[in-house]
Amino acid sequence: MKQLTSSHQQIHLVTNQPVISARNLNHYFGGGALRKQVLFDINLDIYSGDIVIMTGPSGSGKTTLLTLMGGLRSAQEGSLKILEQEMCGANKKQLRDIRRQIGYIFQAHNLMTFLTARENVRMSLELHDEFLDQDIDAKAVAMLESVGLGNRADYYPESLSGGQKQRVAIARALISQPKIVLADEPTAALDKKSGRDVVELMQKLAKERGCTILLVTHDNRILDIADRIIYMEDGHLISDGIDAAAKVG
Repeated sequence: MKQLTSSHQQIHLVTNQPVISARNLNHYFGGGALRKQVLFDINLDIYSGDIVIMTGPSGSGKTTLLTLMGGLRSAQEGSLKILEQEMCGANKKQLRDIRRQIGYIFQAHNLMTFLTARENVRMSLELHDEFLDQDIDAKAVAMLESVGLGNRADYYPESLSGGQKQRVAIARALISQPKIVLADEPTAALDKKSGRDVVELMQKLAKERGCTILLVTHDNRILDIADRIIYMEDGHLISDGIDAAAKVG
């Protein structure tokens, strides 16, 4: 059997296929003389139930890698498998099918301002045929209750605080029971306490549901929630493991 290279992989051994697996992954922006390489030879396995934080300076390629992992664009060179689907050269239907199995949480929460909290959360279920014969209103309210916002179900985003909006975004991301949740700077617009509350809530709900969280952040205050920290710089994966926190501090 091929020798496993890291203690993290040894924990999982071979009983568990990674939900995200990158091999020699490269990515470029632009074309011709303007073509610029932004990811270099990324090798990475992420397993079911992991909470992984990806950090590093601005421009290091974190968000680009996150968008590839989320099926928001197809991978160009090397291999990237998400839930065992190869994303390199994936067509629109394959990308769409993968996106349906992923929850997204963005820095700006991206709530629809003309919909209530309940309607924003419910909208996520409406994209999945298997939920349409269920009481999706009741499911949306129950999900809001699980993030502490049951009493705000009929509030519009303008009537919610920043932390409350981000909790609605978490409810929306998790309600369809995704296998992977991708979060891009989810605490950037929040104060220390709100940011802490948001990531602890993500951690709790993800562990309860057995889903994988990959979180991009510059926020050193939340690194301790990670099972594992990945540090990127100039498009390269520099270190991978809890010891990566030392590079950030």
